[in-house]
Amino acid sequence: MVRRMRFNSSNNIALARRTAVGATDFLRRHDKMAALMPAVERMARLQKDCAECLPAMFKYCEILAFEDGQLTLSLPTTALAAKLKQQLPKLQETLARRGWQVANVRLKVQMTKPAQIKEKMRALELPGAAVEAFDQLSATLEPSPQNTALIDAVKAMVARRRAGGG
Repeated sequence: MVRRMRFNSSNNIALARRTAVGATDFLRRHDKMAALMPAVERMARLQKDCAECLPAMFKYCEILAFEDGQLTLSLPTTALAAKLKQQLPKLQETLARRGWQVANVRLKVQMTKPAQIKEKMRALELPGAAVEAFDQLSATLEPSPQNTALIDAVKAMVARRRAGGG
């Protein structure tokens, strides 16, 4: 089984430092693994430089590879890939100024950490006043054929929120 090395800049900093120190110590103590240190340090520097150039976008991106001038990035959604694609000239220019010779950037959309994304989506909560406002809206909408589906949907949402089902 081949595991990819991921260099994600959005990790918990304290945990990342503790893990990095342990990994660094492990790599330095083993002759065969010590040869990996320069590559690991290089990828970490590249991840940091990319994150400094485009901080808002890059916290969701990961470097998959950087070989022969081709930088391959992993992104969780096509929407983010489209936004990043517009920023590629800025990213390449900034990286060039920092000494990175990036001739081409390849974007790969890969769903990462789906459990965390699902949890964030479910974390949306409406205050009681908002639920009450939706309840009043469903009662005041004109009961016409065009509004029937909307009224039913709003009533169902209010019932779910009051039952605690999100």
